[in-house]
Amino acid sequence: MTSNSGLNTQVHVFTSAAINYLPKVRMLFNSLRKHHPDWILHLVLADILPSDLDIGKELVDHITTIESLNIYQWRGWAFCHTITELATAIKPWMLERLLEQSGDGGKVIYLDPDIVVFSPLTDIIAALDESSIVLTPHQIQPESTLAAIIDNEICSLKHGIYNLGFLAVSNTPIGKAFARWWAERTYYFCRDEIPNGLFTDQRWIDLVPAFFPEVAIMRTTRHNVATWNITTRHMSFDQDGNYLVDNQPLGFYHFTGFDSGAHLIMAAKNGSGNDAINRLVSWYTDQIKPLANDPLTHKSWAFNTFESGYLITKDQRIVYRSRRDLQLAFPNPFDIDGFETWWQNRAKSEYPDLFRNESKDSALRKIVTPITPGFLGSSASLSGGLNKAAQLLIRALTDQKTGCQISKRSWEVLKQEGINGIISRLS
Repeated sequence: MTSNSGLNTQVHVFTSAAINYLPKVRMLFNSLRKHHPDWILHLVLADILPSDLDIGKELVDHITTIESLNIYQWRGWAFCHTITELATAIKPWMLERLLEQSGDGGKVIYLDPDIVVFSPLTDIIAALDESSIVLTPHQIQPESTLAAIIDNEICSLKHGIYNLGFLAVSNTPIGKAFARWWAERTYYFCRDEIPNGLFTDQRWIDLVPAFFPEVAIMRTTRHNVATWNITTRHMSFDQDGNYLVDNQPLGFYHFTGFDSGAHLIMAAKNGSGNDAINRLVSWYTDQIKPLANDPLTHKSWAFNTFESGYLITKDQRIVYRSRRDLQLAFPNPFDIDGFETWWQNRAKSEYPDLFRNESKDSALRKIVTPITPGFLGSSASLSGGLNKAAQLLIRALTDQKTGCQISKRSWEVLKQEGINGIISRLS
């Protein structure tokens, strides 16, 4: 394996968020500045940059907005995603850009905005010196109770083995190939649809150790500490108050789910009686309390509404994502006289079950159950599906037995999945 080390190695660190998360991004970057003042810090925005934001006062070195990532027909593509899906979908696109910028031997690290770094991350850089991709699993030790197996191990089977709150990649041919592959997957399939085997950008990474060489899996207990693994790690603090994990300095802690209250619940359940965990959670609680008064915290997501100001619903995003005819008709679905008008005039007659409370959930499941490529844009070719349809039609007309089989199967799919099920099988 070729060494990726260099005397003048550039290390770029980035996080991805909407503008209302900038106060937490500051906490992450402040912790990075403390331990690695020479690293270059980037924020990629799944949002529009406010004109009144004074970038010069921020800790970040560079802010990149979604429109500058060269994502094909990005407005229509963005419409297909929730805020979490979009913030994760743009990560590999930013990774590609930073790998190009980092130069020979350069290294790029991604950290979620709700992470805080507590000690130097030199072991991660050392891992990147010998590998192209560095991952951290949610768990590195088996659980010992049924409750923890359900909460943690089965949760990892649903959401992904590796936690994508962290990722590190070297500027190597393998690193670049990985970034391109990951960007292609998130362009079409970055969705929070666990029943379909998809969880944003994260589930795809389960395939990485099989698809790519030079992958390092960091099994140290000091990194990516969170409620999903504190049952198997011992947290403490030394006489100076520095946090330790299994007697090693805590590298970084992931305060995921803090806003919803889920972190507090799981920390109390999995870390009950541990003074260090209690103190750490109390510290973060105190740190984020003032953020409620920061005007940025209350900034609305730019892609939360149509240009008319009306809120975009989940079912509107899913219907648009599943219908190529709508994507072609309304390439910018945010427009006042575009998709919103179609929805008001046509959606109820075409999707009546979406407008009934008792049938809405099942109607949505029916739309998303056949996995389709999502946003294809105006130039993506459907010739493969059309050719497949033509071949089936010819076989049905020339072979009576085949025709009966195709008709029977088509009717079953139509009853269970609707027209989208037929379309997905021709794509």
